[in-house]
Amino acid sequence: METSTASPLATPTSVGMRYGLLIGLVSIIISFLLNVTHLEQSPAKWLSLVVLVGGIILAQKAFRRANGEFMSYGQGLGVGMVLAAVSSALSAIFSYFYVAFIDPEMPARILEKGRADLEAKGNMSDAQIDQAMHWTAMFVQGPALVIIALVGGLIMGLIVSLITAAILKNPKPEFE
Repeated sequence: METSTASPLATPTSVGMRYGLLIGLVSIIISFLLNVTHLEQSPAKWLSLVVLVGGIILAQKAFRRANGEFMSYGQGLGVGMVLAAVSSALSAIFSYFYVAFIDPEMPARILEKGRADLEAKGNMSDAQIDQAMHWTAMFVQGPALVIIALVGGLIMGLIVSLITAAILKNPKPEFE
């Protein structure tokens, strides 16, 4: 009986890093364009999620192709999580620098729109709206912005990777 100790042609880390850099840069460009045009609160913000989903699928397919069309569930999950970590880190760093140096008024715009939306609904008192705005302000500025962006990106990446790895997996047969 012969056992194969050959390492895969591509590792989940190498593929995830490569695609994570690419998806991170694309996400930064999308975020920059949305922020510059003041559309950061519009439905167009979901475009970054579409890019993340597409990037994870492309990365998992590239990993499979590079490894003789085989990919275990764990490898697919690993590719997606490395991609999400790299992409989220780049996006979080960009968000911090954008708010700190390029457009420091962006958090105020977000808070203003949030207050207007809550007032338009009419189901909260002024004290409740003030409390909600206090909490929102803590999350749209400073280090909390980086943490929220990083954790949010990792959670979304995990959810997408769990689903796409289950769909795209093709494990090697055990008795071949």
